[in-house]
Amino acid sequence: MNRATRPLPGLTIRSSRAYLLTIAVAALFLSATAWGAAQEKAAAPAEQPAENKPAEYVGSTTCQTCHEDIFNAFQKNPHHILETSDIRNPARLNPAAADSVCLKCHLNQPTHIGRISGSHARNQVACVQCHSIHKNGPNGLVARKPPAINELCSGCHTAQWASFQRPYKHRLPEGAMSCVDCHNPHGSFLPKMIQTVRSNEPGCFKCHGDKAGPFVFYHAPMQLEGCGACHEPHGSANPKMLTRQEIAYVCLECHANLPTPKPPANGLLGTVPPGFHDLRSQRYRNCTLCHVKIHGSYVDRAFTK
Repeated sequence: MNRATRPLPGLTIRSSRAYLLTIAVAALFLSATAWGAAQEKAAAPAEQPAENKPAEYVGSTTCQTCHEDIFNAFQKNPHHILETSDIRNPARLNPAAADSVCLKCHLNQPTHIGRISGSHARNQVACVQCHSIHKNGPNGLVARKPPAINELCSGCHTAQWASFQRPYKHRLPEGAMSCVDCHNPHGSFLPKMIQTVRSNEPGCFKCHGDKAGPFVFYHAPMQLEGCGACHEPHGSANPKMLTRQEIAYVCLECHANLPTPKPPANGLLGTVPPGFHDLRSQRYRNCTLCHVKIHGSYVDRAFTK
């Protein structure tokens, strides 16, 4: 009897064969069960990963639980009447996107005309850099009193603020004026965002109305270059905020060696000494002693009266 047909110890040949057959059937059953489970697992759809959805707006009342101070201030803010599910933080948006959010409501309002073409917009200055969205302090959403406005503007315009420390200046450091008295921060039709008065005239005439006219004879710079042709609007080391230390030097920037078709021997303009205006004489070094109506005149082309 060989080893393959030798019965197991304690069993007959027939019992051994039955035992081995039982083991083989059990192994076959387990293999089939495992294969079926594998097939079912493969056929089952893969689980979808959880979607990373943005947080949904839960309402101001829920926010109050943690942000009570902001909530209480926000109830006095005009923006509290807006309840929307489209909540975005303008401070985390680029300036163009932040402005588009604000201009959904504030577009084409009188104070905002020109905002898109203003220098603030071209230099990527967003609305939220000057305006507060949630706060409602003593000045509302933006500074209203002159000292607060000047402090806000001087945070960026440091060179201009330094000009107001000169001896002759507009009285901004004293709080008598603010930057927005002359400039429109949202934009203007005039250069340098200058405020306009009346028929789109420069904002200087809001206070200096006697220099506005209308005149019969205008001094040409008043119509072409504006007040800045002779004056430094923020501040100057020279009296009357002039661009030069002497009045004659201001005038000679334009009235010196002017070409004329036929200069007269004693010409009044376009000549140098020894012409009629001999600048070696002290009395000719202050032009406005004679040309008293230098901004414009009703009766004299030479502005002497």
